[in-house]
Amino acid sequence: DGKQIAFVRRDGEAAQIWILPLSGGEASVLTKVKTGASQPVWSPDGKKILFSTSIPFHDIPGSPGWNNERPGRSYNDEPNWLRMKEEEKKNVKASPDGSLEEIKAWLAKNATEKNPRVITRLQFQGEQGLQPEQRFSHLMVVGVDGGDATQITHGFQSFSQASWSPDGSKIICTSELPSVEPDGNRKSSIWLMNADGKDLKEFLSFKEYPALGASYSPDGKSILFLSRSGDDFLRGQLELGVMNANGTNPVLLTENFDRDVSSPIWSQDGKTIYFTASADGDVPLYSISSKGGKPAVVIGNDKGVMDYDLKGDKIVYAQTEVINPWDVYLMNIKEKKTTQLTRLNDSWLKEKKVMLPKEYWITRPDGVKVQYWVIEPMNRKDGTKYPTILNIHGGPTAMWGPSGFSMWHEFQMQVGWGYGLVFCNPRGSGGYGEDFKRGNYRDWGTGPANDILAALDDAASKHSWIDKDQYFVTGGSYAGYMVAWLVSQDQRFKAANAQRGVYDLTTFMGEGNAWRLVPDYFGYPWEEGVKKILAENSPYSYVEKINTPLLIMHSDQDLRTGVIQSEMLYKSLKILNKPVEYVRYPDEGHELSRSGNPLRMMDRLIRIIEFFERYAKHPETPPALLEMNKHKKTSCN
Repeated sequence: DGKQIAFVRRDGEAAQIWILPLSGGEASVLTKVKTGASQPVWSPDGKKILFSTSIPFHDIPGSPGWNNERPGRSYNDEPNWLRMKEEEKKNVKASPDGSLEEIKAWLAKNATEKNPRVITRLQFQGEQGLQPEQRFSHLMVVGVDGGDATQITHGFQSFSQASWSPDGSKIICTSELPSVEPDGNRKSSIWLMNADGKDLKEFLSFKEYPALGASYSPDGKSILFLSRSGDDFLRGQLELGVMNANGTNPVLLTENFDRDVSSPIWSQDGKTIYFTASADGDVPLYSISSKGGKPAVVIGNDKGVMDYDLKGDKIVYAQTEVINPWDVYLMNIKEKKTTQLTRLNDSWLKEKKVMLPKEYWITRPDGVKVQYWVIEPMNRKDGTKYPTILNIHGGPTAMWGPSGFSMWHEFQMQVGWGYGLVFCNPRGSGGYGEDFKRGNYRDWGTGPANDILAALDDAASKHSWIDKDQYFVTGGSYAGYMVAWLVSQDQRFKAANAQRGVYDLTTFMGEGNAWRLVPDYFGYPWEEGVKKILAENSPYSYVEKINTPLLIMHSDQDLRTGVIQSEMLYKSLKILNKPVEYVRYPDEGHELSRSGNPLRMMDRLIRIIEFFERYAKHPETPPALLEMNKHKKTSCN
């Protein structure tokens, strides 16, 4: 009824769902679930909220439907200390010098205290710490008027992306077969249940492809869903599909679109489906007829739709563009009129000069077309040459462009310091179709690197202000890999910065939670010929050829790529007496640059500039320094 907002807030050990009345007043906590609450979804009548909770393995009774991962052991053959009540624990004999049963009980008690951590699962690395114990996402329902929440799904099976049927009688969601061990499974399916969790069944599955993200049309007659049409991670895009409400006649609507579809939402009349997709450097909002056809751009033109929702003929959306990092807008679909609802950055931007990128395309010798952008240094003067930074994206399936939010501040800061900037989307990037995304299969280094350098060369040929003797390069994650690869193969850069990268692909297979990139792109190291390919594609194999001054950055708790490879690279360069500096950020993971501690985020940005400034020769004082000096004089006066 639009009178209340449900939101998630952490207050204590676990996040809970809170309710805020829009008429005014304080927010109040609705749930008190020990395992936390997230992803609230209002019921159609507004009386209940469906939400998710994450339950650890030890809190689930019984045994899973797959074999015990612990060699030579059986499920429930030792005390479950974490699930037992205090009185029950008193009746358990646990001793290091007792019977084998008592020894097992003693060892189990130590493990429950994480002293030591016993690991038997495949995906034991989280983002910033080890996760020896599996957790399962389950669905719960709570009345808006309060009371205890009711768990409606159970067992060793996760349920996500849940939504109600229009009449509130059914819940549709994404899950997987309970007989399949989840760490080794990459195939999901769509499940259906009554609103109380009864009559649970697998509703739609494909033999080779996943099915996920289902939601009912407003009239309840159709269901949209997403599915990947390829037989592995790199084949096919995430497609939008529609089926009848009884699960019959599933049809993919975007097979010819050749872009990854995300965030689909039905129009109120059920005739249209809206969705976003990364495409050619932008993240537009598209619409397509629910009966099929060609997708049409609703919001685009160098704008990024980061999130959106719709009701009736109105769309509310969060938009990123070069001139403004983030604001909320309202579009009237019928009138095609847009209204800016928030002006979060107006006062801040009022005193800032924002530099705009210029778009270019090049065609490589093999016919591949590569898109790139150039941002001029702030206050550029004709006839003057400027140092230029080549900034590279990670992924490797990420995509950069004018509508990207994550690099907005970094780009503007670098040009404010008097550097030109070049960035591109080399082969392997998302947003350009399946063939382009597979363009770096078994070739992480040479092919993409040549695209990147070709973009830099083309930029220099078009912009006489670019100083070819003053190139700098930076990037993180896969781009950290690429920075190390470039300086091991090319000597044009004055200085380089490799952040949170992978440098030895065989080691990456073991130390990063993103390890599946290795078999997805190359195969397993023990397979015939693969270890040779991994070595050939690893910058570490060419460490003795690195002569460029290199700043290596990594976070202590980054388990997505792992820190051992950065230590290997640094230590080897030190042994070789090469110019290298190594920076480690405490209490941070892979997401430092996007969501880390603000002080450390700022330190990272400034530290990169300071390192480049050791080798850069500016034709005049950079605008950023002029501004700082101006503020100092104002403060003194």
